[in-house]
Amino acid sequence: MDGHEKINYLELPAKNLNAIKRFYQDTFNWKFVDYGDEYCAFNDGVINGGFYQADNHSSYEQGGALIVLYSKYLEESAAKVLNNQGIIVKPIFAFPGGRRFHFTDPNGNELAVWSDK
Repeated sequence: MDGHEKINYLELPAKNLNAIKRFYQDTFNWKFVDYGDEYCAFNDGVINGGFYQADNHSSYEQGGALIVLYSKYLEESAAKVLNNQGIIVKPIFAFPGGRRFHFTDPNGNELAVWSDK
């Protein structure tokens, strides 16, 4: 597989880059590299992306794309989100093929976490 025309990189807005880095490092163990004062790149162990300085946020409820993470232990992931200042906006629910919850990060970006267990 050569990666041609495949998703390669994701970018999300963040008002406070330090808070966003702390949240994703502490909650999901993402790694970050700063590129100036208004951009930081991340690697979650599978995909690369970045956060750019902005006052807005990405919302699934308002028509934005939903980034969905996978977890072997859904309840533990939900607890880590809450323990690191995230907000659960849709509690764990079942859907065909698994269960998931939606959360917002400290900037208000909405993501989801799913599990097949």
